[in-house]
Amino acid sequence: MRKHISSLQNELIKFTYSLQNKSRVRKKEELFVVEGIRESSLAVESGFSFRYWLVCEDIAREADLQELERLSHSKTETEEPAAEWISISTKVYQHLAHRKTTEGVIGIASSRNRSLRDLNLGRNPLILVAEASEKPGNIGALLRTADAANLDAVIIANPRTDIFNPNIIRSSVGCVFTQNVITASTDEIISYLKSNHVAILAAALKDKSIPYFNANYSKASAIVLGTEDTGLSNTWLDQADELIKIPMEGKIDSLNVSVSGAILIFEAKRQRAWSK
Repeated sequence: MRKHISSLQNELIKFTYSLQNKSRVRKKEELFVVEGIRESSLAVESGFSFRYWLVCEDIAREADLQELERLSHSKTETEEPAAEWISISTKVYQHLAHRKTTEGVIGIASSRNRSLRDLNLGRNPLILVAEASEKPGNIGALLRTADAANLDAVIIANPRTDIFNPNIIRSSVGCVFTQNVITASTDEIISYLKSNHVAILAAALKDKSIPYFNANYSKASAIVLGTEDTGLSNTWLDQADELIKIPMEGKIDSLNVSVSGAILIFEAKRQRAWSK
């Protein structure tokens, strides 16, 4: 029999709500919230440690809960305390859930603060760098593309939001857990890439930029994207080995950053497949 919570004033419920909605609380507590069976399963499979599982038994399917519990137990290290499973009322669940289609499951997990030193790149890595990204939807879409392309790492330069923002988790469909996601400053990233002999290919609409399909991605490469409003900072433009652009024939001069990222990443994948 699971412990049951039906009050919105319960301390754990209030704490969970704060974790969801306040980045400073997530950073201080080094915890974050995951909604849904698919996202939770990806987090568990990727080795994230959970403290609590909040389950609305009126919504959740028992078969899904049993599979998640089995997966959670199989991935838990022996020295880690097992997560506590708690039943919550529909009212409490609706108060906490950011969306209705999350199968009645909310988890609280420990975050990971990974740095560039934690990256273990292969012989010929392909990396995505996104500078000053602040829109969770764009970050999530880039992470989905990174997962589809099986990139070696995704590095967020000068982040304006934490990567465990619930909207990033949701828009990435859990791919924030499947990728090597690192945050660092622009200067730190450039130093790291150059010291590891990774070519910097910066996307920019400049006169000296070459069409993206003429660039060489077959060697160790980092594709660098800026924001839709201001593009890349001068530091990246000055330090890039190559400036690349996506030729456009319409009246607008830019694409959504996640669309641009997908085009560039899969051109790199195409070249690498062709060169084998």
